Amino acid sequence: MPTKVKSKPITKKTKLDKATYLYWYELMLRMRRFEEKSGQLYGQQKIRGFCHLNIGQEAIAAGVVSAIEQEDILVTAYRDHGLALAKGMTSNECMAELYGKVTGSSKGRGGSMHFFSKEKYFYGGHGIVGGQIPLGAGLAFAEKYNKTGRLCVTFFGDGAARQGSLHETFNMAMTWKIPVIFICENNNYAMGTSVERTSNVTDLYKLGSAYDMPSKAVDAMSAEKVLEAMEEAVAHVRAGKGPYYLEMKTYRYKGHSMSDPQKYRTKEELEEYKGKDPLNSVLETIKKKKYASEKEIKAIQDKIKAEIEECVKFAEESDYPDASELYNDTYIEEEYPYITD
Repeated sequence: MPTKVKSKPITKKTKLDKATYLYWYELMLRMRRFEEKSGQLYGQQKIRGFCHLNIGQEAIAAGVVSAIEQEDILVTAYRDHGLALAKGMTSNECMAELYGKVTGSSKGRGGSMHFFSKEKYFYGGHGIVGGQIPLGAGLAFAEKYNKTGRLCVTFFGDGAARQGSLHETFNMAMTWKIPVIFICENNNYAMGTSVERTSNVTDLYKLGSAYDMPSKAVDAMSAEKVLEAMEEAVAHVRAGKGPYYLEMKTYRYKGHSMSDPQKYRTKEELEEYKGKDPLNSVLETIKKKKYASEKEIKAIQDKIKAEIEECVKFAEESDYPDASELYNDTYIEEEYPYITD
């Protein structure tokens, strides 16, 4: 049976104070350094398969988790490393999963695209483009049905916004007033194809208007603006008014995946967005408001550096899954006795 929880407050207000900015800086720096190290290790062939980095998009995760409760659900696509860390998963279990080790979050069977933690209410990491959109609505419907008071934040990219399942899900979510917040991480390119080349509708938040779903665009290079928009969305959903849709306008500094030559964008465009680096923005605010001394900032940086070094060591020293476990967690014989060897 699902765990019953007390009804959530109508809204959770996060103060833009010293504690918030220091939390954001440490979290965003953890995401940035983890991704940088992942890219390096992939180049060394210590990480195999697919690998999608979210460098440049850290403000979204920081703002979102500051507006929701720990027990609220989060589900996303294959660019999932940063969101998993933001939801509380450890660098150790995430790096071990990238290595395919048994100590990874999915026992080494999921890899980069399939991070998962039931304990942290992080339900993936999904490799099928747009496949998580109806799953997110389903997770939210279960919470509504069981009266837990939880909501589900469902992420997808601008490419997935062209999937038919999005429209089916939007229609059902609005009809049944499902407690879900849909977030489109619009980083301008679906793999290597710009938004302008895929549809006449380039303001993706407008897709919600066909269903009378409250929708808006957000400058997602700013953690402050992400938080503000999320608090509004959370208040709406908590009040039982149904779903909310946010188009987070962001940018990824690396390619779609590690094999992406990035010939579809100019160096000038990339440099322009690097000038809006959300991590630097948070650090500048900390310095401007004197929330931390240079020594204290250095201590945070050293802490994250040591953490990333430790998670690589942990992954290197962990074991690979035994071959005997190949079919484990695939079938449940107790429920399906007709399945035999």
